[in-house]
Amino acid sequence: MDSQPPLDLQGPTDGDTTLTLADYAQTAYLEYALSVVKGRALPDVSDGQKPVQRRILYSMSRMGLGFGGTNGTVGAKPVKSARVVGDVLGRFHPHSDQAAYDALVRMAQDFSQRYPLVDGQGNFGSRDGDGAAAMRYTEARLARITSLLLDEIDEGTVDFIPNYDGSTEEPRLLPARLPFTLLNGASGIAVGLATEIPSHNLREIADACVALIKSNGKLSEEELLAIVPGPDYPGGAQIISNATDIADAYRTGRGSLKVRARWKIEELARGQWQLVVNELPPGVSTQKVLEEIEEITNPKVKAGKKALSADQTQLKAAMLSVLDVVRDESSKDAAVRLVFEPKTSRISQEEFITTLLAQTSLETSSSINLTMVGIDGKPTQKSLRQILNEWIAFREVTVEKRSRHRLNKVLERIHILEGRQLVLLNIDEVIAIIRAAEDPKAALIARFNLSERQAEDILEIRLRQLARLEAIKIEQELKGLREEQKKLEDILSSPATLRRLLVKEIESDAKTFEDPRRTLIQAEKRAVAEVKVVDEPVTVIVSQKGWVRAQKGWASEKAAANAANGANGEKAAAPEYSFKSGDALYGAFECRSVDTLLVFGSAKDKSVRVYTVPVASLPGARGDGQPVTTLIELDAGTHVTHFFAGPVGASVLLANTGGYGFIATVENMMSRQRGGKAFIDVGEGEQICRPSLVGGASGAEPMPAATHVACASTGGRILTFDIAELKSLPKGGRGLTLIDLEPKDTLAGAAAYTRSVRIEGIGRGAKEREETLEIRTLNNARGSRARKGKAADLGFKPSSVVRVL
Repeated sequence: MDSQPPLDLQGPTDGDTTLTLADYAQTAYLEYALSVVKGRALPDVSDGQKPVQRRILYSMSRMGLGFGGTNGTVGAKPVKSARVVGDVLGRFHPHSDQAAYDALVRMAQDFSQRYPLVDGQGNFGSRDGDGAAAMRYTEARLARITSLLLDEIDEGTVDFIPNYDGSTEEPRLLPARLPFTLLNGASGIAVGLATEIPSHNLREIADACVALIKSNGKLSEEELLAIVPGPDYPGGAQIISNATDIADAYRTGRGSLKVRARWKIEELARGQWQLVVNELPPGVSTQKVLEEIEEITNPKVKAGKKALSADQTQLKAAMLSVLDVVRDESSKDAAVRLVFEPKTSRISQEEFITTLLAQTSLETSSSINLTMVGIDGKPTQKSLRQILNEWIAFREVTVEKRSRHRLNKVLERIHILEGRQLVLLNIDEVIAIIRAAEDPKAALIARFNLSERQAEDILEIRLRQLARLEAIKIEQELKGLREEQKKLEDILSSPATLRRLLVKEIESDAKTFEDPRRTLIQAEKRAVAEVKVVDEPVTVIVSQKGWVRAQKGWASEKAAANAANGANGEKAAAPEYSFKSGDALYGAFECRSVDTLLVFGSAKDKSVRVYTVPVASLPGARGDGQPVTTLIELDAGTHVTHFFAGPVGASVLLANTGGYGFIATVENMMSRQRGGKAFIDVGEGEQICRPSLVGGASGAEPMPAATHVACASTGGRILTFDIAELKSLPKGGRGLTLIDLEPKDTLAGAAAYTRSVRIEGIGRGAKEREETLEIRTLNNARGSRARKGKAADLGFKPSSVVRVL
């Protein structure tokens, strides 16, 4: 260690060339990121291959593992995969042997690729996640379709570059005769970029290329999407997204499609039946579906919880009520056969199928991200049209290079045959010159005006090729070569001829390798598991600390009934509820079991999230209920502030302490996500006020539709105005100015009303105070929206405004 020289970390002395550590780190990381993007993770639009795949295919072609014969139908004998991997690593890809083998295995899996490029023999894994056997056990050769990638590689079509150590060369790209980027798709994650390209049907992509070439790129979007209606996954399945969603994904290069499994109903004896799934969405295996059903029917208590949640219990009961047995009968003859037996044959088949689709991966989303390395070498996200146009441009250049290479070969052969033809006409003189001259080559060039190449060919020619029959063959060959020369020159000089040749070759290749579409495209509504709920009156009881419960019946009806059973003239007393020590009532909402409880969080990043809890999922009224935070996924750094429960059609006034507000319905604020959705915009330091019912609620005595709005500021100013001056914002927002506040004043609350409101606040000694204002008092503060209002001598500082009537 002592003899190790110290590291010299000093930079250049010239100030202009000094490189800071930050600049060096940035440059180094960008180089690394670009290397990962272009050298590992993303396919190229030209041939659809990543570098490791391209190297495997080229190496196997060099090893003679492709198809040959007159029509390219005679396959080579497979060799051990270890031999292929060794050649790839030794010559082209100095990385992990397992990484190279994994890439080879994927190219051989018919459930991973729509058109497998490797013909594998042995265990190459399964769609259930089973890994392939070790490379020393499996064998591989190229699939026949790889001829579309490799047949023209020696015809001057692509550039070759030195390999990693300069000992040999490898192709920069493969001369793909069809756009394999779309045929097999790709999946990869780079630095700052990712790609998820679905596979497509070969005939449809070929037809799209032909249509674009014939129209000179002027094919309309509608016509293009009529030819390519959507992806064609290896495992089939059904795309249920509508045509608009698919078109948007293809137009932007990014989107998400809904895909579901395909099934059939098998009728059994005695009226019994069973559901058999035979096609699964991409990325879904039978094992995954079985694990999901096991998790639903035999749930485990979540970390940090003492018992199963209400959702887990409800989901378990719903699944067990319809499903009796599930088993995997997949085999060599049936790649996918997942059998579901119903609890009883009397169960509705539609209900049974919907439950399975909604709760498992039998229906899932498949993302589309058409990011790839473009023809200009830059990694970008492309539309379907851009991908096809760039591949067509690449193919035009490829065919042009191939034609020019072939033309050079033809001209060289014509040149040689013309020299032989001249010799045959003067055979005796040629023989005499060869016998007599000291330098026959120079003598022949001088006598017959030959080129060096012609003279060398004549001196190397065999005597038997000077026969009369050979002269006839030369004449025939020259005739054929000159015709070919004319065609090649026409291709190179005429863009129209080049395009016609492209169309002819694409149609020929499509005819050879086409197959029927596997994935059905038929728009359907997404399956939603509807839990049957008895529609009955309930009272949702919410405490100030966020404990919730649901009591059957309406509290006001029970109070009235108790009063009727009591002494004559006894007034119905307000119901009383018990809470934990230190807690109190926030509100009791009379609604129905099919209604919704909305939970409002505190402001974060200038927005307020609204969370949705079905009333039917609330615990019963016995006990103190359940913290609402266990029913939602509250955004980090926030807490629950307010609540509202009612039917989807109920409209609510939403205001914030900055003096802004608007009207929205319960349906506008509902979300299927436990994490809720951002709905209300607020300013810096502002919070939401207590929501106020405008109209549409249920109950024993439903509130009439509100006609006015009352606003109260913490400074004691009150303003009332006509509710028609407010706007409804179905998508949320900040709303309009309700009251013009002084610089240090804030809005305590706003309530919609018809006759009266209650203003609550804190008085002297921190005592809670409240005062009910009737319509006559409220009319004294009447004005237009966004005015300052009138000062009110309430004797306490207002904190909220609640509607009374």
